[in-house]
Amino acid sequence: MPSNKTTPQPTPAELDLLRTLWRLGPSTVKQVHEAKSLERPDLTYANVLRLMQIMHGKGLLERNESERSHVYIAAQAQGSLQTRLLDDLIHKAFAGSGGDLVLAALRSDRVSEDERAAIRRFLEETSDE
Repeated sequence: MPSNKTTPQPTPAELDLLRTLWRLGPSTVKQVHEAKSLERPDLTYANVLRLMQIMHGKGLLERNESERSHVYIAAQAQGSLQTRLLDDLIHKAFAGSGGDLVLAALRSDRVSEDERAAIRRFLEETSDE
């Protein structure tokens, strides 16, 4: 598996396919295309194949070539890649301050009341430690 230092950051389209692969597990291009076509009927098999081949070349995907239909898997676990992307975002956009990132997220419209309640519970539970 490529190290975090040498694996490039995925583009938005690549990250979208990675989320699908994390959900499905090891999959063929056909399986990924079928799953994605439910969300995006305009997405062609050829486009999925091309993007997955590019991702393999970049080290974002690993490929098992022992069968006729190659099986792809994400080269990094979801949590590992998300942590790396988050660290990069904190460094670039928030001058290294995780607190500023959290406050910006909480001020945005993207956090629902249910999510805010879960955050409150988490803070209450961890403040006792």
